[in-house]
Amino acid sequence: MGRGKIVIRRIDNMTSRQVTFSKRRNGLLKKAKELAILCDAQVALIIFSSTGKLYDFVSTPSMKSVIERYDKAKEDPHQLANSTSEVKYWQSEVNMLRQQLQKLQENHRLLMGEGLSDLKVKDLQNLEKQLEMSLRVVRMRKDQILIDQIEELNQKGNLIHQENSDLKKKVTVIHQENMDLYKKVYRKRDANGVDSNSFTTEGLCIRDDSDERICLQLCQPQQTNHEAQLGATKSDRLQMH
Repeated sequence: MGRGKIVIRRIDNMTSRQVTFSKRRNGLLKKAKELAILCDAQVALIIFSSTGKLYDFVSTPSMKSVIERYDKAKEDPHQLANSTSEVKYWQSEVNMLRQQLQKLQENHRLLMGEGLSDLKVKDLQNLEKQLEMSLRVVRMRKDQILIDQIEELNQKGNLIHQENSDLKKKVTVIHQENMDLYKKVYRKRDANGVDSNSFTTEGLCIRDDSDERICLQLCQPQQTNHEAQLGATKSDRLQMH
């Protein structure tokens, strides 16, 4: 069963009155503290018991400052009027912003080609000029972006061309150093009439042609004079038999 309603009247029993005062006083102080914290309100509470004992709570450091503020607000009859005028001001601001939003939405619909049936020729001409101006600005921005991208690509191309030139010079220097090295090691010409610019190193033939690429090919090993004489002697012996 639920709690029944308590009749709000003076409690005749002194003990019951004192217990009720203690409970409700603590509840009232708790609510005042919660109100000050949750709502950032300036709260001051003063309680005198039937025996003359004082109980108070203030959300600010000084009870005096709250009382002074209370007295000042009570003495100023225009405070309520100021509050009302402030509410009216913000209401007018809201209405003005709402009208601006509606106007912008209507302009957006016109730019998207919607709701043109109610426009006259002059309005359509103005809308056309606005669209052409917007399109001109968009194209200018697009052209500027393309020009910047082309310039950036040209710079990258120049860098790549310079790197290729440097690599080509390095390859030429390395080729020349290799040919100089071969000339120092193999100075004698081949006994069987190999080109003067061709050098053989145990079956590996290297040609020096400044206008062509380096060509590496395998060559048959050349017979020495001693091996040739031995071969001729064996042939003579076979013929005699």
